[in-house]
Amino acid sequence: MVDEVLRERRLAVIREHMETEVTKEFDRTLATFNGHPRYEIMATGQVFDGDDEVMGYYLTTRTAFPDQRHENARFHVADDAVIVEFDLLGTNLGEFYGLPPTGKSFRVPIIAVFFFEGEGIINERIYFDSASLVSQIGRAELLSSAAGDSGG
Repeated sequence: MVDEVLRERRLAVIREHMETEVTKEFDRTLATFNGHPRYEIMATGQVFDGDDEVMGYYLTTRTAFPDQRHENARFHVADDAVIVEFDLLGTNLGEFYGLPPTGKSFRVPIIAVFFFEGEGIINERIYFDSASLVSQIGRAELLSSAAGDSGG
């Protein structure tokens, strides 16, 4: 069982993590990890492991969606993780998977599982409906290319 001090510290770390993602202070975001950042994007199967890959993920997603932000965050604390439910919002104003911007916005529900060692995040695992996101921004053609890739 996580004691109240550790619970509050972990919640503060996640709030800093999420706030600095929005303000694009990515060095501060990376510092919320316990020495080695890792993201797992479950909808796409992508894994970003280490400072360079995670920074690349931040820069790529914020190029495509420079106004990306979170709303309605709800936090659930477990022994080795904090689960955060939130709405992710943004507007496609930059290149996305090699395609030009559509100028269209999205809002998708997300579940992010932040795994911890002590007070530091060791992994962020993200679950969301990627079909909803690409449809909302007018890039449904990405669904057919993904379907073709999964058949083999």
